[in-house]
Amino acid sequence: MANLTTTYMGVELKNPLILGASNLVSKPDVIKQIEEAGIGAIVYRSLFEEQIQLESLQMDELLSEYEDRNAEMTDLFPGLKHAGPKEHLYNVEKLVKSVDVPVFASLNAIYEPTWVEYAQELEKTGVAGLEINLYAVPGYFEVTGESIEDKQVQIVKAIKQVVKIPVSVKMSLFYTNPLNFIKKVDEAGADGYVLFNRFFQPEIDIDKEEYFYPWELSNPKDHMISLRYAGLLHGNVEGSVCVSRGIYDANDVIKMLLAGADVVQMVSTIYRNSPSVVSDILMDINKWMDDKGYKTLADFRGKLSRKNMKDPFAYQRAQYVDILTKSEDIFKKYPMV
Repeated sequence: MANLTTTYMGVELKNPLILGASNLVSKPDVIKQIEEAGIGAIVYRSLFEEQIQLESLQMDELLSEYEDRNAEMTDLFPGLKHAGPKEHLYNVEKLVKSVDVPVFASLNAIYEPTWVEYAQELEKTGVAGLEINLYAVPGYFEVTGESIEDKQVQIVKAIKQVVKIPVSVKMSLFYTNPLNFIKKVDEAGADGYVLFNRFFQPEIDIDKEEYFYPWELSNPKDHMISLRYAGLLHGNVEGSVCVSRGIYDANDVIKMLLAGADVVQMVSTIYRNSPSVVSDILMDINKWMDDKGYKTLADFRGKLSRKNMKDPFAYQRAQYVDILTKSEDIFKKYPMV
């Protein structure tokens, strides 16, 4: 039997599978099933700035004053029906005490004082680490990308100054050069990077002429962009690399580890396939490693990263050009009638 233990931001995990931030944590019976299936760690769902400020700000003030939109909003105009910050903190601590795997908190704020204060409050719950969601859609044309990045780097620095637990950044892909921004955050002291945040975008019902959110899960191939960046980051940053979005089965997990990821987060596959999918994935990873003769994850982690590949152009523009020049091959897979 292969050894699947690993570390994420210095926290030891029995395997690289992490339940990503989601409403699954609100179901104790489901969490019990997921833990029994063998999950390595759990991320509690995000605490939002709106929850924190709700007692002092009216909804119209929130919508007019906030220039940023949150990465995990489920609606363009959130109803804010979820619990307040005190109940959230209580529930995080309750989960920490009820499971035997590390629990990470998730924070999705806007203003620096809120980031700092609630990073400290979440640390008090006993979580193993903190995941912060940095995401901004400017509401004004005058706001520059550089100013947004500078503000976010400052948030990371401010949080790292006040907490002792490790801090990961759940990344947006919407930077001119994500690698450059990750490097800045890495130098600011971040302990890990989650690639990438899945943004809940609003849809329009043309009959009712109103916004709605079509509760759609990630698709199996949504991980492909994350795979690329995991391969680019491996061995080039101090922090741990965690891949998210569209991780459905053991093949997906193995691909990410080969590219250089330390761990993966999964949510959609559990919604679709039930908590038992976790044990299926672990069993299949073990079988693949046994067949290949790998004893530990370190034996093959990063084997196909840019740093370790013999082909220097595998992650460069030359690969893109090579693919397109062979585009006729698509008809072999999808023959036209």
